[in-house]
Amino acid sequence: MAHDYYKMLGLARDAPTAEIKAAYRKLALQFHPDRNPGDPAAEERFKEVSQAYAVLGDEEKRARYDRLGAIPGDLPFGDGADLAKVTEFFDAIFGDLFGLGRKRATGQDLRYTLELDFDEAALGCQKTIRFLRSEDCRTCGGTGAQGGAAGLQPCARCAGQGWARHKAGFFSTRRECLACAGSGQIPRVRCKACSGTGLCEGERECVVRVPPGSQAGGSQRVAGEGSPGRRGGPAGDLHVIVRPRPHPFYRQEGDHLEVEVPVRMDEAALGTEIEVSLLDTRVRMKIPAGTQPGSVFRVRGKGLPAPGGSRGDAHVRVQVEVPSACSDEARAALRKLGEMLGDDAYPRQRAFRETMAASRRRED
Repeated sequence: MAHDYYKMLGLARDAPTAEIKAAYRKLALQFHPDRNPGDPAAEERFKEVSQAYAVLGDEEKRARYDRLGAIPGDLPFGDGADLAKVTEFFDAIFGDLFGLGRKRATGQDLRYTLELDFDEAALGCQKTIRFLRSEDCRTCGGTGAQGGAAGLQPCARCAGQGWARHKAGFFSTRRECLACAGSGQIPRVRCKACSGTGLCEGERECVVRVPPGSQAGGSQRVAGEGSPGRRGGPAGDLHVIVRPRPHPFYRQEGDHLEVEVPVRMDEAALGTEIEVSLLDTRVRMKIPAGTQPGSVFRVRGKGLPAPGGSRGDAHVRVQVEVPSACSDEARAALRKLGEMLGDDAYPRQRAFRETMAASRRRED
């Protein structure tokens, strides 16, 4: 080809890739048809600089061009190129700067709240979930037309182009046609199953893998399981929000497992040995004599799984349980026990009474 692509873009032959892209963007914006409506010279110049960048912007094609000149297989447009294809090439590189809006639209993301038992969220699990989402109508294949694709006709509003031109001051811009949503086609007769929308609600099933240590509000993204996109665009994603059910004795604090263990008051006073379940393991531990309510015993490495394969600690909190019902004989025994122990057995209660007494004296 006689054209010098470097000269077209105003570049030296050793120009770096970033400079090539910048030069193309500047010239393409200058000669873009939406900035030069009805100007065939600008349109032709826009095609030329796009052709130049299609070759020089690709390292392999550029190397062949430097050695051999233009090669037909490296020219994506050729002579008499379709303006729409060249414009799509520009949009693919720099985005829809002029409001063309004919790209495939990504579908909508969906949210699903997954309730789990405490141990399922803590240790990780795999769940099969079912949810409702919009899907392509099976009757019309998502076209919205009775009879499927054969039942489509060119949109009268945009003459089948998928876009309409709008003037905004000095500039003229192209925007997606609202009548056909940018597809350029509309149904001759609307599909009865979906009322012409091309979508219907259907039940979807997928498997969700919940990683260990998932906390309330944690989200798992399942790619492509959201609602389908328009005009064949990719589906959105499904965001699964984890909601662990409250547990009567377990609680999560980061990577640590908080376990509340009730013990009898005689066990706390005299000491005992208890067995504690820590979700996926069991440990035996000694409760020393005189253990007070709220005392915490740490069991290293027996907490919740953490990133990297490590585990947090288990914090076993002792709650001394007071009898809720006593027989007459038991009440008498407790009174006698209280008399036998006296104040020396309850130093915190004695300290509290002394503090209150001192406070009353100051008030007097």
